[in-house]
Amino acid sequence: MGASITGDRIDGLVEQAVFSADEPVREENRRQIRELAAGQGIYPASIQGLYDAAGKGAYHNKTVPAINVRGITYEVARAVFRAALKHKVGAFIFEIARSEMGYTKQRPAEYVTCILAAAIKEGFQGPVFIQGDHFQMNQKRYSADPKQEIEGMKALIKKAVGAGFLNIDIDASTLVDIEKENLEQQQAENCRVTAEMTGFIRSIEPSGVTVSVGGEIGEVGKQNSTVEDLRAFMSGYLALLGPNVRGISKISVQTGTTHGGVVLPDGGIASVELDFDTLRELSRAAREEYGMGGAVQHGASTLPDEAFHLFPETGTVEVHLATGFQNIIYDSPHFPQGLMEKINTHLLEQYSDERKSGDTEEQFLYKTRKKAFGDFKKEMWSMSPGNLKKIGEALEERFSYLFQKLNVFNTVELVEKYVVE
Repeated sequence: MGASITGDRIDGLVEQAVFSADEPVREENRRQIRELAAGQGIYPASIQGLYDAAGKGAYHNKTVPAINVRGITYEVARAVFRAALKHKVGAFIFEIARSEMGYTKQRPAEYVTCILAAAIKEGFQGPVFIQGDHFQMNQKRYSADPKQEIEGMKALIKKAVGAGFLNIDIDASTLVDIEKENLEQQQAENCRVTAEMTGFIRSIEPSGVTVSVGGEIGEVGKQNSTVEDLRAFMSGYLALLGPNVRGISKISVQTGTTHGGVVLPDGGIASVELDFDTLRELSRAAREEYGMGGAVQHGASTLPDEAFHLFPETGTVEVHLATGFQNIIYDSPHFPQGLMEKINTHLLEQYSDERKSGDTEEQFLYKTRKKAFGDFKKEMWSMSPGNLKKIGEALEERFSYLFQKLNVFNTVELVEKYVVE
């Protein structure tokens, strides 16, 4: 089957895989896409080998971008693959958080299907890294019924790994209790839950695959993490994990960002002071003391452009990017004005109870519009091909820029060397 036939055919397959009213039809289309991908040498993979190499000092000064795709996933992923192919980038991750799966209405199997379809369409080959971002423990639910919250997380992980998410970020930083007397006690529940989840992942991972697991020591948006926090966490975590279970490959930390940025009354974003010294120290300790790839930065896509080259310089192993791409889509002159008005009216009516006192309308809409990716999923996928093309080109340009600043151009061979199918 020629590439162009596959390319034409794939649009119909992916649309049916997402929007068919009939579950067996959706499943059959997903199966066909997986088969086509495998035939083209495209396969979901774990980035573990690459992070092991970073932990051993085999490469330096490269920060893997982890891209959260919240909506029009097929089109956005196509733009990522185009930028990757243009600059020979192999080290990049597609991810979606537990919370995002809910409000964007994208279950794991659908998300993986859209990514693989995009790879087929653009002629990509090789490993595709798909990650469960912020598989986060809900602190209130956990306090009320820890067993139920843990079982719910395990069910999600099982579904995600089965669909092809071979990279999972466990976030039990919500359970850190800074009221406790010392760091070990503060991190105790985080250690316990992260160790239990790591053991569970190891028990269900596919044969021959080591799923890359991440942990988190500081909740994003709260106080900055320290090397002492890292040591307290790792000490408790490794003791609970036991000697024969493979541990985490990276650690997420807090260094001064917030998810989505801090929104100003006019809907703009406040500038952020990021603590790159903290990142450098934590990454070095993670590598030298524990053999991990390094520290991970969250909430970075709305940072000023002049900040991005500092991530590879400080040894940050991975950076998570989401809201900036959402902004490119919504703020594009090619996003239909009528649809935008419809979305804004819907958000103001549907989510009015989430509006904080003192929030301007602009602030409220900026914080809430991520939910329109789920509520208006079909309408966004059905934008005119011309509009989708223009939005895709703007995203592709942005992905290229970030790939350059994060120093992952020409990483196809690096990935081939350390990531084994």
